[in-house]
Amino acid sequence: MANSAILSRLGSDAQALCKRTWWVFLVGGIASVIFGVLAFINPGIALLVLATFFAAAVLVDGAFNIAGAIQNRDKDGWWVMLLLGIFELVVAGYALANPPVKMMAFILLVAFEAIMLGVFTVMLGYKVRQATRREWLLYATGAMSILFGVLVIANPAIGGLSIILVIASWAIVVGTLKIFFAFKVKNLPERVGERFGSLR
Repeated sequence: MANSAILSRLGSDAQALCKRTWWVFLVGGIASVIFGVLAFINPGIALLVLATFFAAAVLVDGAFNIAGAIQNRDKDGWWVMLLLGIFELVVAGYALANPPVKMMAFILLVAFEAIMLGVFTVMLGYKVRQATRREWLLYATGAMSILFGVLVIANPAIGGLSIILVIASWAIVVGTLKIFFAFKVKNLPERVGERFGSLR
C-alpha cells in the first residue's frame, strides 16, 4: 500500500509537470525547427550569423525551460528542466559573447550542446515514465541528440556545407519531436487520472 501511495503521488507530480510545461517543449521545438529551416534555406550563410541563430534558439529554449521549472518547482522532475535551462543559457551566453571564428569551434559547440541536451532529455523522460507512455518521445529525442553529438565529435572534419545541413537536419528532427511530445502531453492528466487513482 505504501509503494502504491508513493507511486500515485509521483505519478500525479509528473502528470502536473507534463500538463503545466507542455508549452516549454512547444516553444523549444519551434525555436529548434526555425533554426534548422534557416540553416537549410541558406547553408552558405556567414558563420557568425549561423552561430547567432543557433545561440538565439538555445537561449529561447533555455529561458522557457527555466521559467517552466521555477513555476512548477513543487513537482517531481522540475530540477531536471532547471538544469537543462541553466546549461542552455550558459551555452547561448558563451556563443553570443564569444562568437565562433572557425567552423570547427562552431561544430564542437553544437555537438556539446546536442550531447548535454540528450542527457537531460533522457533524464526527464525517466522522471515522467510513470505518468505517460509518451516518454519514448523524450527518450528518442535524447538518444538522437547524443548520437548526433558523438558522431560529429568523432568526425568533425566533414565538409563545411555538409555539416551545416547535418546540423540543420538534427535541429528540425529534434524540434519536431519536441512539438509532437508537447501536444501529446497537453491533456495527459485527464487521460491517465484513472490509472493512478486505481492504485490508491
